[in-house]
Amino acid sequence: MATLRFRVPDAGAGSRLDQFLAGLPDVGSRGAAERLLAAGAARVDGRARLKSHKLLGGEEIEVELAEPSEPEQVSIELRIAYEDEHLLVVDKQAGLTVHPAPGRTEPTLVDALRPYGPAGGDPERPGIVHRLDRDTSGLLVVARTDECYALLSRLVRARQLERHYVALVHGRPQSRTGRIEAPIGRDRRDRARRSLDTPVPKGAVTHFELVEQIGDYALLDVALETGRTHQIRVHLAAIGLPVAGDRLYGTAGDLGLGRQFLHAARLAFVHPLTGERVDVSSPLPADLAAALELARR
Repeated sequence: MATLRFRVPDAGAGSRLDQFLAGLPDVGSRGAAERLLAAGAARVDGRARLKSHKLLGGEEIEVELAEPSEPEQVSIELRIAYEDEHLLVVDKQAGLTVHPAPGRTEPTLVDALRPYGPAGGDPERPGIVHRLDRDTSGLLVVARTDECYALLSRLVRARQLERHYVALVHGRPQSRTGRIEAPIGRDRRDRARRSLDTPVPKGAVTHFELVEQIGDYALLDVALETGRTHQIRVHLAAIGLPVAGDRLYGTAGDLGLGRQFLHAARLAFVHPLTGERVDVSSPLPADLAAALELARR
């Protein structure tokens, strides 16, 4: 165990504690800083502080760093839907978190991707330019080089990554197609939820098209224009069409579902280095296919 001790320079005054720690070469990322603070391994003038604590300059910082270890080999079977030397398109199974997060210790998609050499961006989540929720299955693209990471990130910001999802929802849409434009962010009262009622709203746009009306359920093709956390689930619930099986924004357990009926079924984009169009599809996983069949019966 190595211990760092130093005083906050005047230039650090006004910085959040987690941001300041993330800027230290021995810490390296916001995620690592948050984990140190959550474990009580970083102290200000001998006291544990919240990650949002504002520094004044001159405080003594003490950080206990664990000795680096070899990455643990994780055995997680991955389906690679597309691969070249620049990038991968991975078909993620439900129940797998994309990257490490404070308070979570289970293996992640990032761990499983190590043999494929993801690269670019945050060292805690190399190659990751967009995410899927833990219990959402389907396709996401991962960079394998720093150059490709930068170009894919630019493509995502320009809204040129086509992301289509299959969603089974409760209710009947008022129109066959629709566009939902409503800023979302962390809920004012429940930090586990995202909401339209938020102190820090971020623009979000979702498109949907009715594929099939099945009694009181509707099967939708949903396309993301932006990619906020829980965006599809929040937007559809806000217009009275909660995703089936969604325990956070809808009703858990219907149709025998153990998770939300949401699958990233198609991913399409112009390859940022070759200029060729990549268009990949993923079939419904067995659990969602079974729930859909049950709804139809």
